Amino acid sequence: MGAPLIPKGMFDIPDVRGFVPRRLKPWIFIAFVLIFQLSGGVYLAAATNMVGSTALMHEDIMMAGYASLVGMSLNFAVMFRLKFRFSLRTSLKTCSIALIICNLICLHTTNVPLLVATCFVAGWFRMWGTFACNTTIQLWITPKRDMAEWFCFIYLIVQGSMQLDGIVAVYTTFWTSWRYMHWLVIGLLSCIFLLTTLLIRHHRSMPKLPLFGIDWLGSALWGGVMLCIVFICLYGDHYDWWYSVHIRTATLFAIIGIAINVWRMKLLRHPYIAPIVWKNRIIIKTTILYLLIDFLVSTEHVFEHAFSEAILGYDSLNAISLNWFTFAGVIFSCAFCYIFFAKRRWSYRRMTVMGFTFAAIYLAYFYFFIDYNLSKEMLIIPLFCRGVAVVTCSICFLTAISQAGLPFPNFAQALTINGFASAVLGSTIGPAVLGEIFEHTIAKNAMLIGSKMTAVNPDIAHIGIGQLYGMVQQHAMIVSMKEVFGWLLMIAIIMVVMLLAVATDTIRPSAIHPKWSTIRKGFKNSLKIYRRLPIPFVHKRWEATQGDE
Repeated sequence: MGAPLIPKGMFDIPDVRGFVPRRLKPWIFIAFVLIFQLSGGVYLAAATNMVGSTALMHEDIMMAGYASLVGMSLNFAVMFRLKFRFSLRTSLKTCSIALIICNLICLHTTNVPLLVATCFVAGWFRMWGTFACNTTIQLWITPKRDMAEWFCFIYLIVQGSMQLDGIVAVYTTFWTSWRYMHWLVIGLLSCIFLLTTLLIRHHRSMPKLPLFGIDWLGSALWGGVMLCIVFICLYGDHYDWWYSVHIRTATLFAIIGIAINVWRMKLLRHPYIAPIVWKNRIIIKTTILYLLIDFLVSTEHVFEHAFSEAILGYDSLNAISLNWFTFAGVIFSCAFCYIFFAKRRWSYRRMTVMGFTFAAIYLAYFYFFIDYNLSKEMLIIPLFCRGVAVVTCSICFLTAISQAGLPFPNFAQALTINGFASAVLGSTIGPAVLGEIFEHTIAKNAMLIGSKMTAVNPDIAHIGIGQLYGMVQQHAMIVSMKEVFGWLLMIAIIMVVMLLAVATDTIRPSAIHPKWSTIRKGFKNSLKIYRRLPIPFVHKRWEATQGDE
């Protein structure tokens, strides 16, 4: 299963033409990955500017952004099949062209359904391009094919790119316009297309495997279910939740979609996500823990922006500069996990406790120190801890999934569930729930504080009614934030205690990525049924591909 150790200086990529220096080849693909990570359709950091110039609602922009994450998560289940079907040159050129078209559409359209569909497609191709580049340099990153080492690199790229993406988008928007961010990405994608044409040749180390046996209808159904859930969470407050026919309709469609998927899973030989994946104990545990950690840090979307802009009075540049503190936490976490989790083989429980402990520190810091006059330097520690908590848990959980004992075709499906839990559900359900709790808490505290501020109070008799109302709302917001942070801190502490008391400390990371020939053989064996299909076209195509071997 393993591969012989290859010194990094001897690593070579046969897809790249010979005149390119060997040491330069992996860095070309790292640059490609960073560009693909920038190109996801709309840019949520520039949502305020888009709302002002396109007459779209903030929820419309957010819906398009999360549609990109849904498309990205759906691609996990088929990305290995795409690798065995298309060459690296074809994959990179296809993804760069598709993403250029998606950015052009997002640049010129104000039609919300078209914008959401375009971002969904952009997310799908972004994941394909990222996967094509990453798998090309896998042996350069981890010659042992160690999955713990591999995921440290993956999350350094993905989470780091998320922070840098927001910084680049806001600075570009501040100095020019949000449209120039799209033009910047289009230019970078054009460079990928040009460099791929010049530097990369068609090369196949294995015969291609046709794209038979993929449940595309199941993929569309799961994507529709996720989009309905995202719609409910994002538009719920705007439409007054289930009092609105829109939210009730989306809920009905989500329930019907889930029911159809469960029914089809029991009938199809190759469903998009097999029942064995949903029944796996490790998948269930990691999904629950993903939702919990995302719920604890979802204050980022509900409180942090409101606090930095409404209370501290930061402009867009100062607010986005806080991403540097989170980026430092991402780098620290990846380095820490590489040394202690991948190399020294710390247990899963120890790493999970560490992740939830950093989340508790993040919540405790805001609970005790949140104030009107909080300096920017005081935000370094909590934002750093939030970055460490998210990345540490993500690396730990994803490595656990790879060690869950699933056949590799089903492991790819488990990655889709992981994407749904971490990128889609955790990022939308948590903020929706906390947003509702926050609104009710503000209303309660504003009523209690306002009851003490009456016109007969000599201390405030000279203050105008408008200024007085603003003071009440601002103070109620601070008190409500502190209250919600306190409840979340209690949940985080309970989770740490439960993990220390219940979980065992004997399971350590030992997952090794199989050879690509082994993975291809597994997919091929699962598709042998197609040799018996009474369809001449399918039979002819299958025989042609097997003849190459």
